[in-house]
Amino acid sequence: MARKDKHVSETPATAWLRERGIPFTEHPYDYVDHGGTAESARQLGVDEHAVVKTLVMQNEKGEPLIVLMHGDRQVSTKNLARAIGAKSAEPCTPEAAQRASGYQVGGTSPFGLRKAMPVYVEATVLALPRIHINGGRRGYLVGLAPAVLRDALGAKPVNCAI
Repeated sequence: MARKDKHVSETPATAWLRERGIPFTEHPYDYVDHGGTAESARQLGVDEHAVVKTLVMQNEKGEPLIVLMHGDRQVSTKNLARAIGAKSAEPCTPEAAQRASGYQVGGTSPFGLRKAMPVYVEATVLALPRIHINGGRRGYLVGLAPAVLRDALGAKPVNCAI
């Protein structure tokens, strides 16, 4: 069961949102190894399609990038590469993802990243009324308007879901 009373301390992600005056709601839950978005959606009682995962990937040159995807969908690396003008795209190793993002795998947020990198969002995410996305630590999602991804974060819409 989600812990409603758990205090969540500030993360680089929540600091980034607050600095920009972006409203968000906090949603702590009990993190389960390898539970993914299905587990957080179940505990929080939200649709997994509206839980957005933050994936650290890389192009053929090893340059990191972020892909924001519906929790219940996967990324077509072929379609992603085509959409971003790369020869190929693949997931980073957990170590490379942590180095680039500054976040522990399972707690990666697109907000307050350690290194500036391009951010892409599955276009259909932007059509949702509200999303839940990692707030910068395991077991912690923030709820916000999906337009924040495009307008404040500068995420470029792509079509790469399968």
